[in-house]
Amino acid sequence: MSQRREVWREGFGVAIATSAYGISFGALAVASGLDIWQTCVLSLLMFTGGSQFAFIGVFGAGGVGALPSAIASAALLGVRNLAYSMRMSPIIGGGFWRRTAAAQVTIDESTAVAISQGSPSLSRLGFWVTGLGVFIGWNITTLVGAMLGDVLGDPKSWGLDAAAAAAFLALLWPRLKQRQAIAVGVAAAVIAASLTPVMMPGLPVLVTAVVAIVVGWFNWLGRDDTRPSAAATEARA
Repeated sequence: MSQRREVWREGFGVAIATSAYGISFGALAVASGLDIWQTCVLSLLMFTGGSQFAFIGVFGAGGVGALPSAIASAALLGVRNLAYSMRMSPIIGGGFWRRTAAAQVTIDESTAVAISQGSPSLSRLGFWVTGLGVFIGWNITTLVGAMLGDVLGDPKSWGLDAAAAAAFLALLWPRLKQRQAIAVGVAAAVIAASLTPVMMPGLPVLVTAVVAIVVGWFNWLGRDDTRPSAAATEARA
């Protein structure tokens, strides 16, 4: 029971931190030229923060003429959700309506909380608590941000741009216990920071994902972590 409470607490914490960032999105979307209802529909249907920000960033810079590029950038960032869905499929289980609902809330946050749990049942709970929590909270704060608009000023001055990053760091930190995990995290950060200025939005994320998959597949730097020590071998003997 205490483990389930901890999952609920973790899921709600991530949902609150991420939802706060929705105020920033709502304000920026209106400032980019969308009206309130267009902004809210975008959050309801697209519902993946990175893709939404990419869309309004390109659209705001180029207007209607940049709409194809905005859609392409958003779709490119959304590709990562396909990988998440494959990872979450055995956890979610069968059933058409369950999978349909899960597809809408399979995002960075719900996947991160799910895979950080120690059992399938806790992973399933973490997925739904986080996914539904973020979906509800994000859409509410999107409406609030869109209605407030310019009253908020620069959303970054409120620190809202750091909320989602802080939530991810809190999830990632306890998992950095082995050399391979640390190496993957550092390499991903360096590669993403290096490629972001020279590549279109979405591609740096995909490149870092490929790096993580390759390192994990070949278990580079992880062999020594799983090899039993000499003292442990002697103790078992």
